[in-house]
Amino acid sequence: MAVTGILGKKIGMTQVFDERGDVHPITVLKAGPCVITQLKTAAKDGYDAAQIGLVEFVKASKVNKAMTGHFAKNNVPPVKLIREVPVEVAAEGSETEGVKAGDRVLIDIFADDKFVDVVGTSKGRGFAGVIRRHGFGGGPKSHGHMFQVQGSIGASSFQSRVFPGQRMPGHFGSDRVTVRNLRIRGIDLEDNLIMVEGAVPGPRDGYVLISKAKAPPRERRGFGGSGTVDPLKASKKASATKKK
Repeated sequence: MAVTGILGKKIGMTQVFDERGDVHPITVLKAGPCVITQLKTAAKDGYDAAQIGLVEFVKASKVNKAMTGHFAKNNVPPVKLIREVPVEVAAEGSETEGVKAGDRVLIDIFADDKFVDVVGTSKGRGFAGVIRRHGFGGGPKSHGHMFQVQGSIGASSFQSRVFPGQRMPGHFGSDRVTVRNLRIRGIDLEDNLIMVEGAVPGPRDGYVLISKAKAPPRERRGFGGSGTVDPLKASKKASATKKK
């Protein structure tokens, strides 16, 4: 069995250039180190999973007695953040050893992968109106009009009520957001850093869960490398060369 995910922190964004000179916006994530605090099996718990914790300094006074006993049971240090991640069951005949409680989880679990899924908590925006929260167009902007108002939410004769799910002002942000299939642009094993192409939800120093992509995109001709070949343009170019 092998762990499929790791906890980390968002460091920030930057950009890198590939060998062709194209620029790619990337997000730098500090992943781990993590420790397996508990191993769940199908025989005992009904499913296979590993409970991992991000190894960070935490005061003993901040850990309650229940969690202190939980950590002492498997002889692991107290951790601040705990999440469950699936485990990959090794195929029959393979030489992969099973994981156990107390094992470390490092960034090298993504050494053979090209894409990852990242789960984070989006930035909290507080109480927001419909224009900011839902992207409404607003009303007329001329004098005498109220621009940033919602307007009517239902007629009095029919339907004589407000339909469920009506988009209205309310709390915006602080939601669990999953971004799928972010391409890995680099891994630093010494500093436990991983660079993924694209944006990751949450603020700087926000906690994220990085896992192997559940449904990675299929590699196409020219995908991620040379430019995609347009068959129509290629045939026109070939016919033009033949005429010469």
